[in-house]
Amino acid sequence: MRIMGLDVGSKTVGIAISDPLGFTAQGLEIIPINEDKEEFGFERLEELIKTYRVDKVVVGLPKNMNNTSGPRVEASLAYGQQVEERFKLTVDYQDERLTTVQAERMLVEQADISRNKRKKVIDKLAAQLILQNYLDRMF
Repeated sequence: MRIMGLDVGSKTVGIAISDPLGFTAQGLEIIPINEDKEEFGFERLEELIKTYRVDKVVVGLPKNMNNTSGPRVEASLAYGQQVEERFKLTVDYQDERLTTVQAERMLVEQADISRNKRKKVIDKLAAQLILQNYLDRMF
């Protein structure tokens, strides 16, 4: 069973995919989107879903530290609902508090790469962490 993880932002969607057995998550790519223009990258997402034969999608929910929901949670829920309706896949949600911070820290401490390069991979790594946390919780 292949599961896809999504880190949904207003300008990009980070994509991660599980291994066929659902044990590990790997960062895949970052899809550029534009919420203001209602460009959500669904064409590319569909290609990836078909290529990897995805059975389920996990969308990160960027809750506030006090467990409340803000506008980004609403946007992520709306994106997940569109994915569910458009691709007829089950969509689950994973609390993603601090995953971007964790991803940034990992890149600074372990990869020691420049801020500009970090910006190009951070969403993909955040999607990987969201998906891995989900896999660890479920299996």
